[in-house]
Amino acid sequence: MSGSPTRRRDAAATREAILRSALVAFTSHGYDGVGVREIANAAGVTAMLVNRYFGSKERLFAEVVEVAFAERTLIADDVESMSRFAAAALIAAEPRSVDGFLLMLRSVANPRAAEILRAAIDTHFQRPLQALLPGAGAEERAALFLSVLAGVRLMQQVLGSPALATADAHALERRLRPLFELLVRPPADAEPR
Repeated sequence: MSGSPTRRRDAAATREAILRSALVAFTSHGYDGVGVREIANAAGVTAMLVNRYFGSKERLFAEVVEVAFAERTLIADDVESMSRFAAAALIAAEPRSVDGFLLMLRSVANPRAAEILRAAIDTHFQRPLQALLPGAGAEERAALFLSVLAGVRLMQQVLGSPALATADAHALERRLRPLFELLVRPPADAEPR
């Protein structure tokens, strides 16, 4: 028998390593700021192997977006606690190096990446939220709800707003809750569709 042991191949572990590497890379540098070679090097594989597993950078990005958006940390699953939950979670959210919001923000300038992100936001956030909201205008109210979340995250994590950084967390939460509540509840004067 020959002297060198053969390395056991584990396709699932290799795929996971590539996905993790891509998640970190796309979150840090955006879709246009990183190439398949850099992702492959960080995962300890070749660019050919990345393409074998995912087909293209675009499909790899789409899978990374699915992973990043799988966890809904700012939206509750019921209308009764949604405003309270969103306000509390948003204020408590600590900046993370791997974050779906930062992935979106840093990749949205690329038109194809923007399409992928839009579709994933619709699937993971917009439609589920819209389905929970009672009354007329649920689609618009869900989009506004998500816009408020994204706007506060932008001011907190990207711009580092001193007003948000130094404000009392409980006071911010108390101010956000009624804003979310306005979007969760249908307007009293709305005509049913």
